[in-house]
Amino acid sequence: MKEYEFTLKFRLPDAFEKPDIYVEQLSANGCDDALIGIGQNGRIALNFIRVADSAFDAVTSGIIQVTKVIPNVRLVEVTPDFVDLSDVAELLGLTRQNMQKLMVNSGARFPEPLHEGKASIWHLANILIWLKKQELYPVVEDMLELAKTNMQLNIAKEMQYLEHLSIH
Repeated sequence: MKEYEFTLKFRLPDAFEKPDIYVEQLSANGCDDALIGIGQNGRIALNFIRVADSAFDAVTSGIIQVTKVIPNVRLVEVTPDFVDLSDVAELLGLTRQNMQKLMVNSGARFPEPLHEGKASIWHLANILIWLKKQELYPVVEDMLELAKTNMQLNIAKEMQYLEHLSIH
């Protein structure tokens, strides 16, 4: 069994609903290993430190527990996944300047961002996989496993959302 730290962000069915009504129910239904954030009406976030056999088991069990307590809740994001260079640097114990230099010096070999702009965004898993292959920095396998799981779940969530769109 391993320990995984991740965050699940949800949108409540009613945008004006106060999320604090769910805190005790979530705790009583298996989410007692999460710090629950309720700072915005219509939103709730759970920062888990969960022990499980795999990252997939840890994250999906959290999603299942939340959806049982809050009917029609919509998963917004599983983190860590979408990151900028500062996030990656922090996770790896590096400086942002070090990550920026690494990206610039690597040119086209550096993973492509999901969004390129003033603040470029990557999937964390893609950067960790690249760093591991380049043997530039040690990558913690549990972090890589969690990043891959979160990327897959976020992509699956978006695909499911696309299937519900009807364009005429």
